Amino acid sequence: MAQTAHHPIPPLKLAALMLAAVVLAALTLASSPVRADEEPQVVYHADFSDPRRFSAMLTSINNMVTFYQNELIDYDVRIVFVAHGIRFLTDDKLEGTPFEEDAEMAERRENNASRLNSLRTVQGVKLELCDITRDQIGLDPDKVYEGVSMVPSGVVRIAELQRQGFAYIKIE
Repeated sequence: MAQTAHHPIPPLKLAALMLAAVVLAALTLASSPVRADEEPQVVYHADFSDPRRFSAMLTSINNMVTFYQNELIDYDVRIVFVAHGIRFLTDDKLEGTPFEEDAEMAERRENNASRLNSLRTVQGVKLELCDITRDQIGLDPDKVYEGVSMVPSGVVRIAELQRQGFAYIKIE
């Protein structure tokens, strides 16, 4: 019967290989953006003026959170409003500002505002407004829709959320 040579791995080399495997596994887990046991975190960036585009964004968000709800998945979905996005958080016509209401905005305001409020109150979507934008045009905070949180800087907030693992979405 033929015998094969058995070459055991020296203990020190075996320990080094095992350590390398553990480090590789840890790095793989650490670099994964979202693990299956974590709640999805998503931030939408609203810095545009087009009411049709805003409507499309609301549809996208509704579809996302409805999916999560149907699958019984907890989620954290936010919209951060910057610059022109302020138009969608107030009934003020913003006259004399770069964000002034136009005919299309006036026509779609009520429907979009109702859908946005439903996302906030029924589906738990968080709304955050750049306070720099609000302050620069002198909009009284009381004229901003209920349930909107002010953040010192919208773009800084988006960067912070991304650093915390939030997926970034901007509807084009």
